[in-house]
Amino acid sequence: MKKSKILVALLLINVSVNAAIKNDSTYTETKITLHTQTGDIFGALTIPKKYNKLPVALMIAGSGPTDRDGNNLMMKNNSLKILALELAKNGIATLRYDKRGIAESKAAGKSEADLRFDDYVNDAKEWIQLLKQNKQFSQVVIIGHSEGSLIGMIAGASADKYISIAGAGQSADKILKAQLSTQPKEIQDLSFPILDSLKNGEKVNNVKPMLFSLFRPSVQPYMISWFKYDPQNEIKKLSIPILILQGTNDIQVSTEDAKRLSTANPRAHLVLIENMNHILRTVKGDRQENLKTYYDASLPISKELIKSISDFILKD
Repeated sequence: MKKSKILVALLLINVSVNAAIKNDSTYTETKITLHTQTGDIFGALTIPKKYNKLPVALMIAGSGPTDRDGNNLMMKNNSLKILALELAKNGIATLRYDKRGIAESKAAGKSEADLRFDDYVNDAKEWIQLLKQNKQFSQVVIIGHSEGSLIGMIAGASADKYISIAGAGQSADKILKAQLSTQPKEIQDLSFPILDSLKNGEKVNNVKPMLFSLFRPSVQPYMISWFKYDPQNEIKKLSIPILILQGTNDIQVSTEDAKRLSTANPRAHLVLIENMNHILRTVKGDRQENLKTYYDASLPISKELIKSISDFILKD
């Protein structure tokens, strides 16, 4: 059986046999599984009621142990879950999933030494193909948040539209250099050559103990696979409609990052959302007030964000 036919079968099977995990007057949420050669990846397909043919957005979470809802063990804010439910109110279906190695998809995780950034990209590509085979959906849109912005950017050539939320505008090695620039000069002098070597695809054998947690041998192959992607180069390759969204009160990603992405692809539409932070909340206070929202799942997300995404997806 050809791969495309297998994917069609998987989608139809998973949607039909898995019981709805949530069902209210406006939407139905159903479990869905992506079967890969290295394990199953689990997600939630949220579909508005009273719609026969509608767009669907694949939501890709950010870096670290972030699950499909935008949470991790130390932090629960339900940012991506709330976004999915708000989009459902506007007639937009969504699929959000636990990355391999995270939450329900934990068993699909690889060892640190074997994991590559491209594993996440390939998973996103397979989800896209799965959704495109379902005739219920009129278009497949990528919504990538934070690191998910880059993953979706690389995987999104076969999608119909692409949305970046709080996406980095530089390659990861440059971001790490900027973060390390606040450290003592000794740390910088030891770290920067290692970053340059990894950027060139070369592992470093002799790492000082003080830097081992960052540059341990087992994580270096992943960093090499990650550093080779520059968001500005990747977004240039997209010929589909592009929306770049960035909050002005984001303490993790700057508006300059969004402007870099926008400049790299003049076809992109840039929207800066006043006072929105990294987890999609509107915050007018200081850094401490900003951080408090990371642990509060009861707070609503930005209305301007919801409107911008909905208008972009529903526009012909």
